[in-house]
Amino acid sequence: MQVRFHGAAGEVTGSMHEVLAAGHRLLLDCGMIQGSPEAERRNTDPFPFDPAGLDALLLSHAHIDHIGRVPLLVKRGFRGPIFAQAATADLLPIMLLDAAGIAESEAARFNRKRRRGEPEAVPVYTQQDVNATLALLRPLDYDATTEVLPGVTLTLREAGHILGSCVLELQAEGRTLVFSGDLGPRGAPILRDPATIARADLVLMESTYGDRDHRERAATVNEIGDVLESAWRARGNVMIPAFAVGRTQELLYWFARHWDEWKLERWRIFLDSPMAARVSAVYQRHQSLFDAHARETWASRISPFQLPNLHYTATTEESMAINRIQSGAIVIAGSGMANAGRIVHHLKHNLGRREAHVMFVGYQAAGTLGRRLVERAPWVRIHGRDHRVGAQIHTVGGLSAHAGQQGLIDWYGHIEGHPPLALVHGEDRAREALAGEIGERFGVCAHLARPGDTLEV
Repeated sequence: MQVRFHGAAGEVTGSMHEVLAAGHRLLLDCGMIQGSPEAERRNTDPFPFDPAGLDALLLSHAHIDHIGRVPLLVKRGFRGPIFAQAATADLLPIMLLDAAGIAESEAARFNRKRRRGEPEAVPVYTQQDVNATLALLRPLDYDATTEVLPGVTLTLREAGHILGSCVLELQAEGRTLVFSGDLGPRGAPILRDPATIARADLVLMESTYGDRDHRERAATVNEIGDVLESAWRARGNVMIPAFAVGRTQELLYWFARHWDEWKLERWRIFLDSPMAARVSAVYQRHQSLFDAHARETWASRISPFQLPNLHYTATTEESMAINRIQSGAIVIAGSGMANAGRIVHHLKHNLGRREAHVMFVGYQAAGTLGRRLVERAPWVRIHGRDHRVGAQIHTVGGLSAHAGQQGLIDWYGHIEGHPPLALVHGEDRAREALAGEIGERFGVCAHLARPGDTLEV
């Protein structure tokens, strides 16, 4: 077996790793590169391999930085099976059809304004490409070993990151390759903890937060309550940019758990994300994957997706009407990094108001509007106009769906014999810190993967 690294090798987004095993070529993830406009332009670059020559694609989970270029892979010739956990398979059409719709809209907008002589913009992929992708899907259950190709078996283990997220155990030629995907922290709400892996000959492990640990979740949850109380006293609104998968559902979970304590009945709560609403419906259908506390919460008097004052806004008109509310509104909307979607319009209407509060509850990539706001930029540009930032900006860092440094070390430390390790899905500062800690504790020299690197299993 052999692994070639192509994406998320020195950065957080764009997960993509090629595996040669038993005479076959497989791909682990095919994610979108996210961040600055310069970074995102790389999504249309040629793949560093022939898509038509791949025999199968294996997906770790449904976040767009792990699945976002799958339709482009199909558009450029891939015709093999796509294996994913069953809940991931249910999330895939939601995520990819949304991405295709955005790409088509952006291309149409450019073409309406393009100057004479400028080439016509073409979307990265279309909804037709997504439909062709979905026809290749092969859903799998956790912990069931499946022969995905002759001589190659795959077992999916719980990763605890988002619904359907997996650690991939790939076996061929007497060797075992383990790909962590994205690992969640132990004790996080809704999902079960990441599975312990018994053995491996090579481990590819994410390192998003390899240089630090998160705050205790309890302290973070208390901070959310404090922000809401402060915003209520200021007679302002609360804007929460949130990822449609995972973070939105956790926020609603905490709202249900602290309904009385936070006096949430006095607010109007808006889930202004049709995609997040559809994702929440998938969560509802897969409650068998929840942990015991979550199943108890969903059966309680105040259920997360049925809060008494929760409004699901479907249409553009309903979303625009929210901006007429001057106080008492909590708005959860995408995108999570505030670089697109409905949250941008709400920020445009609220950033200049000192009584307004913006609460960031997830990672903000370099080059995004979210990153500029958490770095306290006094002015930001939205839709071609500069806006002064008067609102209160809060960064609530303890809700991460990623394990922190200690969680990553503990997960790796349970693997028998501490096998060779390659760190992916992390910026260099995070990877170097994690590699140093692992080297000191286990005597293992972790490989910091770069695009084009090759490792033998």
